[in-house]
Amino acid sequence: MLDALARSDVRAAGALLTPDVEWRNTGLPTVRGHHVRRAFNAMVRSGMSFSVVTHHRAADDGVVLTDRTDVLGIGPLRSVFPVRGTFVVRDGRIAVWDDQFSMRQFLVGFFRRLPSGAT
Repeated sequence: MLDALARSDVRAAGALLTPDVEWRNTGLPTVRGHHVRRAFNAMVRSGMSFSVVTHHRAADDGVVLTDRTDVLGIGPLRSVFPVRGTFVVRDGRIAVWDDQFSMRQFLVGFFRRLPSGAT
């Protein structure tokens, strides 16, 4: 699913989610159901970029844990930050997507390397 998002393939990513999916992110409201797919579409329409490097993945009894580095881009700015993700899988589709990360690292990442000429 993350690879589909990195390709901006919202349709493929959405197909891997249950209709009642919950998307949880540290410090942000939980997004549920069709609102998750709407958020994916909004990200792509806004020009936001996403890439991911998965360092570790473990799965047991319908739960997948990931230790990864996410890269979110908005225009010329990029934030690179570590994420611990938990995916609860039901009937082969993601029912809960819970990402935990430092909001400080996420926000500071956008300003760590300002593009040349930025003030």
